Amino acid sequence: MGGSADANGAGSVRVPVPPARPFLDTFRGNLKETFFPDDPFRGVVRERGAGRRTVAALRYFFPFLEWAPAYALSTFKSDLIAGITIASLAIPQGISYAKLANLPPVLGLYSSFVPPLVYALMGSSKDLAVGTVAVASLLISSMLGSEVSPTENPVLYLHLAFTATFFAGVFQASLGLLRLGFIVDLLSHATIVGFMAGAATVVCLQQLKGMLGLVHFTTSTDVVSVMESVFSQTHQWRWESVLLGCGFLFFLLVTRFISKRRPKLFWISAAAPLTSVVLGSVLVYLTHAENHGIEVIGYLKKGLNPPSVTSLQFSPPYMMLALKTGIITGVIALAEGIAVGRSFAMFKNYHIDGNKEMIAIGTMNVLGSLTSCYLTTGPFSRSAVNYNAGCRTAMSNVVMSLAVMVTLLFLTPLFHYTPLVVLSAIIVSAMLGLVDFGAALHLWRVDKVDFCVCAGAYLGVVFGSVEVGLVVAVAVSLLRVLLFVARPRTTVLGNIPGTMVYRRMDQYAAAQTVPGVLVLRVDAPVYFANASYLRERISRWIDDEEERTKSQGEMGVRYVVLDMGAIGSIDTSGTSMLDELNKSLDRRGMQVKSRSDGTSIHLIQCFNYLLSTPAECSETSAVFLLFADRAGEPGQRDHEEAGQLQGAGADRPRVGVPDGGRGGGVVRLRAALAQAGNGQGQRRRPREHGVTSTATPTVCVVCSGSGLT
Repeated sequence: MGGSADANGAGSVRVPVPPARPFLDTFRGNLKETFFPDDPFRGVVRERGAGRRTVAALRYFFPFLEWAPAYALSTFKSDLIAGITIASLAIPQGISYAKLANLPPVLGLYSSFVPPLVYALMGSSKDLAVGTVAVASLLISSMLGSEVSPTENPVLYLHLAFTATFFAGVFQASLGLLRLGFIVDLLSHATIVGFMAGAATVVCLQQLKGMLGLVHFTTSTDVVSVMESVFSQTHQWRWESVLLGCGFLFFLLVTRFISKRRPKLFWISAAAPLTSVVLGSVLVYLTHAENHGIEVIGYLKKGLNPPSVTSLQFSPPYMMLALKTGIITGVIALAEGIAVGRSFAMFKNYHIDGNKEMIAIGTMNVLGSLTSCYLTTGPFSRSAVNYNAGCRTAMSNVVMSLAVMVTLLFLTPLFHYTPLVVLSAIIVSAMLGLVDFGAALHLWRVDKVDFCVCAGAYLGVVFGSVEVGLVVAVAVSLLRVLLFVARPRTTVLGNIPGTMVYRRMDQYAAAQTVPGVLVLRVDAPVYFANASYLRERISRWIDDEEERTKSQGEMGVRYVVLDMGAIGSIDTSGTSMLDELNKSLDRRGMQVKSRSDGTSIHLIQCFNYLLSTPAECSETSAVFLLFADRAGEPGQRDHEEAGQLQGAGADRPRVGVPDGGRGGGVVRLRAALAQAGNGQGQRRRPREHGVTSTATPTVCVVCSGSGLT
């Protein structure tokens, strides 16, 4: 882009019109940006030879091939310490979360053995520690338990849990293979904060059964039903369970507080759950507390994971229940695992591929469902311990898995006397960390709408159910997205006195309107979903400005400027909307009769295929109107008319022609169609640097850079 201009702005920069791209090239480019924005196979394409390309493809799907060849002993020492540390947390948490899901406790250990091995081979995160999570466990319990009782029909319930895990894994891996990871992004940050806080609250309320030593408890998860169940059985509260549970909960919270105050002592809170299990088991064994109302885990089967291929239920009437449970829990598990992995990747300044993570998490759940495991992902608490312990690679997951394997082979009898109240205390202490008051307060300060989304998700979970809360959260998020598209923001821009800068008048008190000129900005692409709204809204802005100027005795609207610099695309409905707006103004008799007619309004219909060459729309110093004479070149009369609008006073908002040396982006139109303002049916010709006409333009669509912002 080049050109020159004299001091008066008589010259202009000539911007070449880019050649039209073939449809297939455009379609191919859009498809690539939608599904392959990260260009995942660039490393494969760069390699020469079939053998090297095969190795590069294997490295993509199995990231351990990238770090394993250069793995050093010093790195293994760090991963060994981290793996042992997270194993001490994974064992008690796995047992606790399996009980939360109403599954046999040993399944929590099974799920901490096979899935971490699979993730170590296929996962791209160095810090993610794989295992069961409380929210997914609660979802499985509530969704499956609503139709199949885990106490009356435990075998069918167990088989449905395996089947739901299988469907979840297939769904997760499919999203990654089909490059549909953006679907998970429909769960906004505010939604996840509210949903996780609500789920944590529900989980804590469910643990009142173990903390109070109750035998019968409601299967509902809403706060009203839980409170009713708790206070209707006050005569069955056992002081032994209350004392033991509160004591261990206090111990766990104190260790967490110490680790937060002194991060180097992270191992204290990491080892606290296993310490609680050991102390609780010894205490129960020595005092025979199981004979005084303290429930214990009981017998845990020794040995590694048995196969569960034949346990999957693919026949009616329960297959659809397992499918629904698998999809919902799979989405939640993906959202949590990918969010945790990205958070720690940001801390260590490396990148993880979201779609690759989906394939890894989905594969480990599919294989897990075939080996007696239920749904797993990357929980935040375990990953935080892994990170603080100094893990270097995914080998820490292998170390944890081997530690769990030793436990399954030799140490499961030691958990016989573990009291259930200790497991409840472990779950409560872990869940309290999911209630992020700081994030909710930040949402309130920054964006009240996001806070309402967060609150809606929380209240839906707490007062409805986990499923209701999830539906509310997703529905509110989608509604907000649709509102952004269907009801884009349009604002009036005003001039900052003494400058060529235009800002929103509802935000900048110093901004002033330009006499006779209405500047509007549209802050969204123009699609079929919002075209009608924009037509009505622009007309209403014009009517409001006319009424305001008439009531104050000021100059009426003479020029309407649509700043469309924020518009990334426009479809045929958008161009039709501009045409209809032009016709509606014509029917109202608002036509430019001549240059001297300063009271009428006429729309120059600018069908702007915006941002096809973004580099050509830059460094706008502003202004938005370009006058031209009948010969098609900027003429002296046009500059005089611009000067009349600009005025002689320094305190008046400035309106004029663009400075050719800096204003190449003031008007960039690849195609412009308009009817002549004199009503004779003449056509205005598009110019490479702007728009010329046979009459003074009164509505102009501009692509602006820094001037109209």
